[in-house]
Amino acid sequence: MRDYVEIGIGREARRTYDLEDIAIVPSRRTRSSQDVDVSWHIDAYSFDIPICSHPTDALAGPEFAIEMGKQGGLGVINAEGLLGRHEDLDGAVEKIIEARNGDGNATKVLQELHAAPLNTDLLADRIAQVRDSGVTVALRVSPQRARELADVVVKAGAELLFIQGTLISAEHVQKGGEPLNLKEFIGSLDVPVIAGGVNGYTTALHLMRAGAAGVIVGSGEVDAVNPLGIGNGFATQIADAAAARRDYLDETEGRYVHVLADCPMYTGGDIACAIACGADAVVLGYTLASAAEAAGKGYYWQSAAAHPRFPRGFVSATDEWVGQENQRSLESILKGPSTSAFGDMNLVGGLRRAMAKCGYTDIKSFQKVDIAVAN
Repeated sequence: MRDYVEIGIGREARRTYDLEDIAIVPSRRTRSSQDVDVSWHIDAYSFDIPICSHPTDALAGPEFAIEMGKQGGLGVINAEGLLGRHEDLDGAVEKIIEARNGDGNATKVLQELHAAPLNTDLLADRIAQVRDSGVTVALRVSPQRARELADVVVKAGAELLFIQGTLISAEHVQKGGEPLNLKEFIGSLDVPVIAGGVNGYTTALHLMRAGAAGVIVGSGEVDAVNPLGIGNGFATQIADAAAARRDYLDETEGRYVHVLADCPMYTGGDIACAIACGADAVVLGYTLASAAEAAGKGYYWQSAAAHPRFPRGFVSATDEWVGQENQRSLESILKGPSTSAFGDMNLVGGLRRAMAKCGYTDIKSFQKVDIAVAN
């Protein structure tokens, strides 16, 4: 039963919950973490760990995407980012960092760098670099430019296409332009599409009915700032999308659509809570920015931080992990060994241990674990 409270005379609001508001309840049985399988499969693609990277230039240059794939996850490249606009990617990142640490406005620099024209040949070359390494290639496009860029990135080697914005629907309508009907658009593509973000049952179900292979819940750490005032608790968002997945599975007599949680998560415990709420995989941003392989060299910003008229998010430093000489490897962040007592390293090990302590050995069954409201 949904929980509604009165916030004023004649006005009610639904009470929702964030990941930090809930706790996983262990059962009478425990298992060894070595027996836990955290692999994830979507369409024809399999991954050893249920972790993707947020599509931002602060993370996914070609080197990062390749290393992410080698570690068993999925690195997602932003097709509209700096990779296809600047030959000297390191130089562009340095300008952002200098503005962040100096008197300049880092957001303004981001906007100026993204104002450069998109060079599809340069983008294709960088996609090819990832493709030639043998890892799965994933590209993100915005709903506004999906029609323009989808064929370009698919021809260049994209195997999974993320159509991702802060909040999208199955039909994107824009004044003076042809509406993007995702059902028709997805049906015209030869690659699986993962679409989002969504923040509730109805939109998630619409995207599933449009043919999406996966639905993204949330839109990263930008929601922690929430300049649009849109959204609800992330635990509730994930659970609602999982309910839509269950109903759609019944409706179609067996078509399973994956739920990816893209919300603030910083520890293996956060990832475990997201999966306990119903996620099949998670999308991490800031948590991976301290990796030595990350393009941002220890600095992080959302893909939406460079919007030309309404930027959302900002350039932040990952504290002591700034600077190549101090940064940790992506492998240590994902798989350890950990030297941190705060759960922000060996994320997969933390997830495995949480599942094992509750007696579960795979992702699907762990989605049924009991949950308690912690606050």
